Amino acid sequence: MLIVALTGGIGAGKSAAVDMFRQYNVPVIDTDIIARELVDTDQNILESITAAFGNDILDDKQQLDRGKLRQIVFNDTQKRETLQNILHPRIHQQVVHDIETVSANYCIIVIPLLVESQHEYPHDRVLLIDADESTQLERATNRDGASEESIKKIMAAQASRKERLAAAIDIIDNNGSLEDLQKQVDALHIKYSALTK
Repeated sequence: MLIVALTGGIGAGKSAAVDMFRQYNVPVIDTDIIARELVDTDQNILESITAAFGNDILDDKQQLDRGKLRQIVFNDTQKRETLQNILHPRIHQQVVHDIETVSANYCIIVIPLLVESQHEYPHDRVLLIDADESTQLERATNRDGASEESIKKIMAAQASRKERLAAAIDIIDNNGSLEDLQKQVDALHIKYSALTK
């Protein structure tokens, strides 16, 4: 089975591309969803995060306030590393487990922080969803309702566009319309399917 690691910066359009691959019934393993589920279902992880960041990151229901935590970690490199050290070994473990359950010609692992990660995720190819920084900024502020300043901080904390381009084998240029994106996904689906024959 071919394993494609899909990555890209904030606002690049990863979710839109992934949804298009899903239309072909391509299995998708998403590290962001795994992270969310781990925090929601594993009390030990939530306790580790609370011990590291304090009870202020919990909401009224004693659940993680992701917005507060995001603000903290994108303003402090050390705290971001602390969070990654708590979450990434478990995310990595879950990804490896999920890959073993897949029976398909190819699957996609969504790893937004692939270039930044210290953990070597199993993959055969890296697919970058690429967009100009101005496009990323516009999409992310419109989608998240966040300020340009906070989105710029997140972009600054992520790998640079140049670093992601250097790591990629396949690149989708997502500066255009959804139709343009669909055409590129269609072409890659054909390519990946052929590579597994």
